[in-house]
Amino acid sequence: MEVLATLTVLFLLYSLYLLYKSYILKRSTNCYLVDYVCFKPSSDREITTRKCGEIIQRNKTLGLAEYKFLLKVVVNSGIGERTYGPRNIIEGREESPTLDDAIQEMDEFLDVSVRDLFVKTNISPRDVDVLVVNICTFGPAPSLASRIVHRYNMREDVKTYNLSSMGCSATLVAIDVVQNIFKSGKKTVAVVVTSESISPNWYSGNDRSMMLGNCLFRCGGSVMLLTNDPAMRSRAKMRLKCLVRTHIGANDDAFNSAVQKEDGMGRVGVHLSKSLPKSAVRAFSHNLKRLMPKVLPYREMALLVYRIVKQKVVQRNAKLNTMVAQIDFKSGVDHFCLHTGGTAVIDAVGRALRLSEYDVEPARMTLHRWGNTSASSIWYVLGYMEAKKRLRKNDRVLMITFGSGFKCNSGLWEVCRDLGDADVWEDCIKDYPPQTLVNPYLEKYAWVNEDTEETFDKEKRIEEFKQSPW
Repeated sequence: MEVLATLTVLFLLYSLYLLYKSYILKRSTNCYLVDYVCFKPSSDREITTRKCGEIIQRNKTLGLAEYKFLLKVVVNSGIGERTYGPRNIIEGREESPTLDDAIQEMDEFLDVSVRDLFVKTNISPRDVDVLVVNICTFGPAPSLASRIVHRYNMREDVKTYNLSSMGCSATLVAIDVVQNIFKSGKKTVAVVVTSESISPNWYSGNDRSMMLGNCLFRCGGSVMLLTNDPAMRSRAKMRLKCLVRTHIGANDDAFNSAVQKEDGMGRVGVHLSKSLPKSAVRAFSHNLKRLMPKVLPYREMALLVYRIVKQKVVQRNAKLNTMVAQIDFKSGVDHFCLHTGGTAVIDAVGRALRLSEYDVEPARMTLHRWGNTSASSIWYVLGYMEAKKRLRKNDRVLMITFGSGFKCNSGLWEVCRDLGDADVWEDCIKDYPPQTLVNPYLEKYAWVNEDTEETFDKEKRIEEFKQSPW
């Protein structure tokens, strides 16, 4: 009898131990965003519309059609007059970039942003357990992750990950890596560094499918501090609720929709195929199907099921894709961080999710102020929301990104406290949104839409351009 009682007590104690361990493990698998820093390059790296025109003029391979095409894209891109580019392009050396140019571009970002993050969070580089770096098209040796470890004298046991070729969706891929590491249960501090290297990747040819990147991509970057330590919860800005990754690279059209390659003259650039919009829609649709149950309240999901059943009864060939446009995502999401891939991307995602102009304003203003800064763009969008004091405790923020491969990734965050840090928006947030996003160059030079092969005088137009006040 005593043996039975002893065994019973031991069993109960062991059960309590397992419950306690499960509770601690669950607490330690949370992913908290403690803080983040966006990069603002120096003013001497600003690229105005006039500077864009000067860069275009230096390309001697352009004919009338290509010249007009580039100018039209620039003035209709939604990008403003204060975005930033690398020094070699501003100085006129875009056709012969060096390794030093690319290193300098990265160093200017790393020297400022990583340092500012440590100062802002009062965290020592020696406290970092995990470092994840994602730069899509630049991979020097030693890696950029090793460069950061060396520069900031990090510990010998720091775990480093250097991600490349993930495109504009890389930020959420990096956070997914960190989140999986957090599942070990050990208290961990992680730093994620995301940017893009523009210096060695400027396209100097005349293939239209490879020229768009020159018009949209600009310099920028962001650095984030993440942790699963419950003791740091009170300091955190947001908590990751769920993250959904979609990769449709098994499809030929999707895989080839955005590819780095050489043109007919051997010039390297990123080719954007005509199948890109279709691939983006397909990836987005697949992602939303998996995201919906994690984001939408039960009532909205029940309505969705009812609509699907009703549609199937009335129309047998109805597809789930047609239901997406009827879903009210705003019933489960308060704010939307959309990738600033261009005006068309913002408009398309906004229509698909039935968003208002207020909802897409942060993405549209980010595109205007900073351009497409690749994977870091969603952090500038989040920064805009903070600067406008939109984010309140318990609000839910959905990040949506697209990238070559083809990938669509999304992440839902819960705001832990009222936020209002202006960060890099501090000197200009009062000017946003502006009264108009129309480029002054478009108003002054209507000939980009009017000139024909017979009436076009390139030398005359260049001279007019040089004399413009912009």
